[in-house]
Amino acid sequence: MSASGVNKVVLAYSGGLDTSIILKWLEDEYQCEVVAFTADIGQGEEVEPARAKAEAAGIKEIYVEDLTEEFVRDYVFPMFRANTVYEGAYLLGTSIARPLIAKRLVEIANETGADAIAHGATGKGNDQVRFELGAYALKPDVKIIAPWREWDLLSREKLMAYAETHGIPVELKRGGKKSPYSMDANLLHISYEGYDLEDPWTEPGEEMWRWTVSPEQAPDQPTYIELTYEQGDITAIDGEPMSPATVLRTLNRIGGENGIGRDDIVENRYVGMKSRGCYETPGGTIMLKAHRAMESLTLDREAAHLKDELMPRYADMVYNGYWWSPEREMLQAAIDQTQKVVNGVVRLKLYKGNVMVVGRKSSSDSLFDESIATFEDDAGAYDQKDAGGFIKLNALRLRVAAKRKSSTR
Repeated sequence: MSASGVNKVVLAYSGGLDTSIILKWLEDEYQCEVVAFTADIGQGEEVEPARAKAEAAGIKEIYVEDLTEEFVRDYVFPMFRANTVYEGAYLLGTSIARPLIAKRLVEIANETGADAIAHGATGKGNDQVRFELGAYALKPDVKIIAPWREWDLLSREKLMAYAETHGIPVELKRGGKKSPYSMDANLLHISYEGYDLEDPWTEPGEEMWRWTVSPEQAPDQPTYIELTYEQGDITAIDGEPMSPATVLRTLNRIGGENGIGRDDIVENRYVGMKSRGCYETPGGTIMLKAHRAMESLTLDREAAHLKDELMPRYADMVYNGYWWSPEREMLQAAIDQTQKVVNGVVRLKLYKGNVMVVGRKSSSDSLFDESIATFEDDAGAYDQKDAGGFIKLNALRLRVAAKRKSSTR
């Protein structure tokens, strides 16, 4: 047993500067063995180089895993069944990836006999909360090491000096051009924070965006797509069946080409501070619009309205890290029950940053009855005289209150 009480720790390892430093720091500070875990959740960069870096650092147990299908199937799709949006704008791209990573950290700790898990989230952000709430929910006695809350390497200069002292290679990504922003990417989105975005009045430069063209540069002709839904999830695009991850990749590409999915947000972090961030979520923006259109045709009015009332609570649970909580699981069960009838096809028109619903149909679950809704002769399908009694009954309390007011004047 090491002096720290930790013999082995599983580190969420990207291969970048921060986690490479954390890897060495854990070995030195805790005198323990480190297991490196790298998750491919569609961040758009090769993850295999992380394996080579970990091997070069002397790590014996290395996990590099493609989790893209699980990520979309078991996390993104269930979240979009709820039409989830945080504070009216954020589609929760970073938030929804954390419970999956936490789950695999715990599973690998169990598989390898590790005493602890570690992550590279800072003490100012939401991710520390999300990782740790998830881990504790799945392994109550797990020890969690958060270096940013322990060490004194609290500036870029100190990190670089530590890397130089310990021979940790520092590489510039993307052809030598390193972004000045703090970025997080997965198959659902890419986020940008820091640098000039720390001034909420500053408009981000066009060169910052990576997935989307500007609406001004998008094609002058609209793109039409048709999305097939089965129980609330997209299963085909333009009639071609696709896996969940392929659906999202395809929508990201089509949406990005049409300038869709850019957001500039000041949000309330769970730890108490406000933070300005920019996000690209082209596929998710399309999915949200299309799913609501499919529900508009197939969901009962009161079920749809109740879902809308519950959605902000659900969004808070995802944003704040309570994916594995009983309340989120309870809400998910209710949401999934409503989705049994969300089947059909939605046709969308994509044009210069806009997503427009131009058609929706459902052969078996549509609640739209043209014979009742028509402005033409409905052949008695709806008796308009019934509306008079309906209105009077609903007006009864208003009339009573109005009489009371007039009698007291």
